[in-house]
Amino acid sequence: MTAAPERQAVGKPVDEPSDLGLLFHRLNNQLGIILANAELLETKAADDMGRARAAQVVASVLDAMTTARQIRLLSR
Repeated sequence: MTAAPERQAVGKPVDEPSDLGLLFHRLNNQLGIILANAELLETKAADDMGRARAAQVVASVLDAMTTARQIRLLSR
């Protein structure tokens, strides 16, 4: 398996100041895309090992979304 080509980040550069709320919104959108794809992989996995790996990604993304939500609430 070959590594995916590097992609340039879309949007504002990391060092450019931005609204914190906007950054949390972008992060949640990105995590939502990862979650949807992981759930799709989990559903379509051909074997138990593939389903288990995809389920772990799903659980991790949900944890990351919860963490982002907690950081957002604490930063108000």
